[in-house]
Amino acid sequence: MDGKAAPKAAGEGTATTTRTRLDRGRGALGPALELVHTGRAPTRAVLTAELGVTRATAGAVAAELEALGLIRVDAHPGAAAGSQGRPSHRLEVAEEGPVALAAQVHADGWRAALVGLGGRIVATAPGCETVDADPAKVLGSVVEAGADLLRETGRRCVGAGLAVPSAVAEPAGLALNPLHLAWPTGAPVREIFSERVRAAGIQGPAFAANDVNLAALAEHRHGAGRGARHLLCVATGHRGVGGALVLDGRLHTGSSGLALEVGHLTVNPEGRPCHCGSRGCLDVEADPLAFLTAAGRDPGPVVSLLQQANDLIRTEYADPAVRTATESLIDRLGLGLAGLVNILNPDRIILGGLHRTLLDTDPDRLRSVVADRSLWARQSGVVPILPCTLDHNSLVGAAELAWQPVLDDPLAALT
Repeated sequence: MDGKAAPKAAGEGTATTTRTRLDRGRGALGPALELVHTGRAPTRAVLTAELGVTRATAGAVAAELEALGLIRVDAHPGAAAGSQGRPSHRLEVAEEGPVALAAQVHADGWRAALVGLGGRIVATAPGCETVDADPAKVLGSVVEAGADLLRETGRRCVGAGLAVPSAVAEPAGLALNPLHLAWPTGAPVREIFSERVRAAGIQGPAFAANDVNLAALAEHRHGAGRGARHLLCVATGHRGVGGALVLDGRLHTGSSGLALEVGHLTVNPEGRPCHCGSRGCLDVEADPLAFLTAAGRDPGPVVSLLQQANDLIRTEYADPAVRTATESLIDRLGLGLAGLVNILNPDRIILGGLHRTLLDTDPDRLRSVVADRSLWARQSGVVPILPCTLDHNSLVGAAELAWQPVLDDPLAALT
């Protein structure tokens, strides 16, 4: 030996440098994936700025996420008309990448779907229009439908998420008030769902949560709530009214998962009896059944209550009875929203289900009711009230539960 350093093999120095950069940026893998997942980092230049790392480190992080099959890096994007200089690498979620199994159960049926990064619904199973009183039977069927989708598509599954129309108590995952499903109070839905997922041979963890909570999470990441810091979501789907609050990107679920049961705000003290034992709750004063009843229509058995209510407003709004019922529900909803604004001070409200249709039909009336009854509106203006924009947002939100471990630590979740 003459004391001289051995020459490096071709490419060895570059590989070592790349590994060093990746090691430095390994903690940024999750944040980087979430930025691409939510559409906030469409290019490597934006990713570099958002992460606060060097361009080289951002490049190594993006390359690692691409190697994991999670994103696609386009190193040669076309330049925009009139732009100067070399365009930054474009970052997109991988279209053929892994998926999460998402399931939703509601009063008028259930549905299963596969959802990729970016909130993209990749495949859906035909929905079922009846829900058995035995949760184990229902969840077994929905997981079986999801397993069929995975076999048909050949996709890798990162986990499974379930949306149910009930408060889900933590940490046990119990459905405390599945009033419109005829399921027993306190049904262990997370445990049952997890067992069915494992029995079907589906990889990854399984989760369960309230459907409106999950709708809010999906809208915050991919829809009408994007960019809001304190996002309030209120929605009525097939039966009842639910609410959710997203604070700085995370669901506010309270001490045991039971926060934001807005359906049991009293908006008409002399109103209809509620399942909770009170009267005039938002749950029974502003849902599809309440609307159909107020409009003098007998609910039919062919399509869901939500579809019947939406169709009636859209096609027969000129009918005085339908218009009066619509205005009545808007007023009840406005009272509830004003109370929530006074308590929560959100910077944006989004409405889903029938409430979205009410907003679209007469936005000025709803905003006026909220403004008149809201303490802060008189000083700083009415909080923006917008319609939800995602189709099947509860399904997309259920998938977000399953994607979260991957967003937290892609390497640990996938390797």
